[in-house]
Amino acid sequence: MQHPRTLAEVQALIARHHKLRVIGTRHSFNAIADSAEALLMLDKFPTAMSIDEDRSTVTLAASVNYGELSQFLDSRGYALHNLASLPHISVAGAVNTATHGSGVHHRNLAAAVSALELVTANGEVKHLSREQDGDLFDGAVVSLGALGVITKLTLELLPTFAVTQSVYCNLPLTHLEPHFDAIMSSGYSVSLFTDWQHEAIDQVWLKRDVDDVGIATPPIDFFGAAPATTKMHPILGASAQNSTEQFGVPGPWHERLPHFRYDGTPSVGNELQTEYFVARADAVAALRAVTRLRHELAPYLYISEIRTIAADNLWLSPHYHRDSIGIHFTWKRDSIGVQALLPKIEAALAPFAPRPHWGKLFTLPPERVQAGYDRMAEFKQLCREYDPTGKFRNPFLDIALFG
Repeated sequence: MQHPRTLAEVQALIARHHKLRVIGTRHSFNAIADSAEALLMLDKFPTAMSIDEDRSTVTLAASVNYGELSQFLDSRGYALHNLASLPHISVAGAVNTATHGSGVHHRNLAAAVSALELVTANGEVKHLSREQDGDLFDGAVVSLGALGVITKLTLELLPTFAVTQSVYCNLPLTHLEPHFDAIMSSGYSVSLFTDWQHEAIDQVWLKRDVDDVGIATPPIDFFGAAPATTKMHPILGASAQNSTEQFGVPGPWHERLPHFRYDGTPSVGNELQTEYFVARADAVAALRAVTRLRHELAPYLYISEIRTIAADNLWLSPHYHRDSIGIHFTWKRDSIGVQALLPKIEAALAPFAPRPHWGKLFTLPPERVQAGYDRMAEFKQLCREYDPTGKFRNPFLDIALFG
């Protein structure tokens, strides 16, 4: 493992190795970050962050994670448009894999990027921006680490805002299906949690912008679901100690949009993960298809989460030109059982052209993965221009992108 401290050290390491991959906060569950030769981690980079008030942007080193960035921004009156379920992940890693939060109007986290600094295979430092590079920039943001080492990012900002979070239990499927869009549009961010074993959604996590709804008491009835009477963890029966504040108590955006506190262990802490994205218009049919596998899911699943993500223009984003839902699976650590189950889920979702999360487990063949991206051929060409010898490629990318 290499830990460069400066841009010059990154360039020297790239020159020294034939094969190189970058890892962030190690929140990927497949082989996307693996390398047979050299691994580079930017954890020793200075965690520099600076705000451009005229442009309402923040520029940060690739070593920064969302927890520290959020605290820095909020203390200065700024916010990001959204956050993932946990704030522990690195910004650069989340951008590279198109990681997301939830909200029918909110694009994934990479969509906030307006500029980036990238070191290519020949050691050249490239500065790309949406303003100067347009369509090319859209191709370079979600790059899976295939174009080079991202060392700096610039993100667009919003004014800081407050959010309330309320949890509801046992939303009947008979209410979910006819009202899916209304349910998912009822807050700034909405997440559904289910183990697929009942005729109901186990929990609804409703996050609302205080500027939009005020601090009024949350509704007693939410499409047939009842308010939780105790603080909840997404996995029924798990300790809610590390969950973010609930019961409609207002708090800063960065302490409510994630499900888990920055100072605690997220989710289970020892798990596997999978996620597929389908068009939001197909949401109800896709959820029905997965429900038919409930008995096969039961031995391996902790919980599933359903979220919404707005369409974007980033070439390799799973939400490219498609308002989407994400169907997420948090698995028990049974690699053999999960790997055997994934093809069945993928077959059930096949009519809806699923796109997998780049950083999580899937078994879709490369031709089906690549067919989901209209700009795949152009991205491959971009890879050849930035990395003609395949220095940043590994077996995962060789199969998923070039297989």
